[in-house]
Amino acid sequence: MKNNIVFFLVSVILVAACDSSPKVDLLAEGIPLKMAKYRVNQVSNVVYTLSFDIPSEKEEPIPSRLKLNLDVHDLSQPLYLDFNANASLLKTVQVNGEAQEINHSKEHIIITDNLKEGPNTIEISFDAGELSLNRNDDFLYTLLVPDRASTLFPCFDQPNIKARYILDVTAPSEWKVLSGASLAESAKKGDKVQHSFDESDPMSTYLFSMVAGKFESVTENPGLFDMTLLYRETDSAKIDYSLPNIFDIHQRSIDFLKDYTRYEFPFQKLDFAAIPGFQYGGMEHVGAIQYRQSSIFLDESATERQRMGSAKLIAHEASHMWFGDMVTMDWFNDVWMKEVFANFMADKIINPAFPDINHNLQFMISHYRGAYGEDRTRGTNPIRQRLDNLKNAGSLYGGIIYNKAPIMMRQLEAAIGEKAFREGIREYISTYAYGNATWNDLVNILDEKSTKDLKKWSEVWVNQSGRPILTDEISYENGKIKSFTISQHAEDGSDKLWPQSFEVTLVYPDSIRTLPVHIAGSSVDVQLAVGLPAPISIIYNSNAFGYGMFPLNVSDLVVIPQIKDEVARGYAYVNTYENAVSGNISPLQSFDLFRGGVLNEENELVHGMVCDQASAIFWNFLSEEQREGKQSFMEDLLWKELIKRDYGPNIKKNLFGLWKDLAYSEKGKERLYRIWKKAIEIPDLRLNQDDYTNMAMSLALYQHDQAETILEKAKAALKNPDKVKRFEYLLPALSSDGTVRDTFFESLKDPKNREKESWVVTACSYIHHPLRQQTAIKHLPLALDLLEEIQKTGDIFFPKRWLTATVGQYQSMEAYQIVEDYLKEHPELQPSLKGKLLQASDDLYRFVNQG
Repeated sequence: MKNNIVFFLVSVILVAACDSSPKVDLLAEGIPLKMAKYRVNQVSNVVYTLSFDIPSEKEEPIPSRLKLNLDVHDLSQPLYLDFNANASLLKTVQVNGEAQEINHSKEHIIITDNLKEGPNTIEISFDAGELSLNRNDDFLYTLLVPDRASTLFPCFDQPNIKARYILDVTAPSEWKVLSGASLAESAKKGDKVQHSFDESDPMSTYLFSMVAGKFESVTENPGLFDMTLLYRETDSAKIDYSLPNIFDIHQRSIDFLKDYTRYEFPFQKLDFAAIPGFQYGGMEHVGAIQYRQSSIFLDESATERQRMGSAKLIAHEASHMWFGDMVTMDWFNDVWMKEVFANFMADKIINPAFPDINHNLQFMISHYRGAYGEDRTRGTNPIRQRLDNLKNAGSLYGGIIYNKAPIMMRQLEAAIGEKAFREGIREYISTYAYGNATWNDLVNILDEKSTKDLKKWSEVWVNQSGRPILTDEISYENGKIKSFTISQHAEDGSDKLWPQSFEVTLVYPDSIRTLPVHIAGSSVDVQLAVGLPAPISIIYNSNAFGYGMFPLNVSDLVVIPQIKDEVARGYAYVNTYENAVSGNISPLQSFDLFRGGVLNEENELVHGMVCDQASAIFWNFLSEEQREGKQSFMEDLLWKELIKRDYGPNIKKNLFGLWKDLAYSEKGKERLYRIWKKAIEIPDLRLNQDDYTNMAMSLALYQHDQAETILEKAKAALKNPDKVKRFEYLLPALSSDGTVRDTFFESLKDPKNREKESWVVTACSYIHHPLRQQTAIKHLPLALDLLEEIQKTGDIFFPKRWLTATVGQYQSMEAYQIVEDYLKEHPELQPSLKGKLLQASDDLYRFVNQG
């Protein structure tokens, strides 16, 4: 009997242990993959009814209520609601009408009592979390990607638990409120107004949004339904110039996407808000897109590049309504899918809107430099990355997702054919509408429409990192090509091989010959070249379709500016920059080529790119002595070109931007000062108020002797209160007093001083500018020490931008050693965050190691 009792007790203990251990195992900070996989089967039919009561003073908390209706299918585990905020914000919890003690642990509310299989109702009163609420004195907006909804309200903060939202917002009476659903009614409530919205369409938590504040609004119907824009811009020239284009491009995008996907606009409405200082260019919230105000409000001084960039941004966010919002990735390891389709579709959409633009050229300029800028570094990553916890999803974003992925997708479209590709996308959209999908789901659809092994193709393009280095081996006989072999190897030394197509152009004194190349293995013989006369130069990837670093001989540099085809010429400049950065040609040789391009290039897109490349080489790859040798010459050369009258306004704006970037000599500062004072008028140069504000800041950076007065007058010239606040924030970073700059940078330890991330990045770019690095380098250890906290408290692009604006501007061995020491002292640094550091410091590493 005693033995039986012992056996019984042991059995009970073992059963209890087996029953309880999975519960403990699921609970962790963030949203671990194992918890997400369990919950997606545990719950369904989720509806969030949310109420927010916004006070007039931003320091006061926002009383809030949540009524969560859902079906529960599995009670073997507790119900974990994500709430990544202080537990003191939680007031009461009720489950199916019964009060439950608040149990908050590891960023989750744990619900154990009174649950039942089937329909359940959970009611929670709380004060809204504010990490992602972006509160200002007279407006606020939510920005919840990728896992920030749980910093605002309790929820299932994972993309594959879609839900409907019923929102009401009580706000000061003069405020307007925008959300993802249509406004049902507004009612006076004391000195406030309660705005009640209809039930929303189903969406993932990261796509929930609300914007509230003192905004102007305009409603237009450009063709499908009414669209409303909220904005705070006060410049009447920008308002009058931009509003028609904003509504028109949204409608053009909808029309194109409906036709391309064969699927109607998927949501009940499409409104948008233009927000000063917004962290990104735009964010695709369902029915309520948010934009950075300066990205979509332009005036007649804007260049063609700026106008096209604005239009492409709008097309990108509109494309997300189908790609990302309606069909959403199952997990954030496939976040790149929504971005690649948005970029890919945006490139297609803007073609008819800009008929005079060479869109193959535009695609190349938009994507290749950004892709190479990360893929060449030791911190590169695959397009599709591993993700074990959603709290790390923000570090997945970057140039690989936004720029390499569209290049990959274009290669994929070419590999299977445009018609089959479009048919596959239509099937993908219709199959997974309002649901979630993975990359493999799409590959399976496309694989059925192609004879190629797309899974094998995808393995290197999507699941592997890096780029190929292409080399050539050519032999000649009797003045003709005897053999021509192109080989490839992975830049990182691995055995990866990229199947891809591109063109090679043979240049002759009075003609060219373009040859198609398809390489799938380690090498390919270009049979079409055999027997052709020996060319004076060979331009690789002349159609800007291939991907990698291509061969370049120093003798090719004199030919590049003479190439008539603007795509081939543009890519030759890109390839020159990549060869210079990699040490195959000297930075001085590339700089001299770019200088010639700045003076002679007639295509505005290529010219703007070459100006950017000249500036990048000057500041990042020329030594201080080399800069001193080039600065005066370049400044005078550019000035002579500026005062000529035979340039169009767009080329002239590019020239002015580069000249201002280099005009830090005494003579240059005085000329810049006189332009700012409007004592000099440069022919055909269109300048607006923002340009004059930036000139004042450059004069302060260059330590003009009237800098303090200049800044005072520049501030007084600002009429928009949002721009005044930004200017005031930046003033300490522009100070000529090093102790003021030091105090400001030290203040960034406090997360409250980092809330306006775009302002922070601009301030850091001034503090750590190459002209100020002797006094600023002491701050690099702090900049690196703040990195992990910045990832936790900042939005998705902030860590990389923070690093680029600080350590990314340096060239010295001292800075190099600071980075090396930090990496040695932080062996457990999250891999994707370490990757951001290696990406941002790549120019520093290359300069030191090549020097």
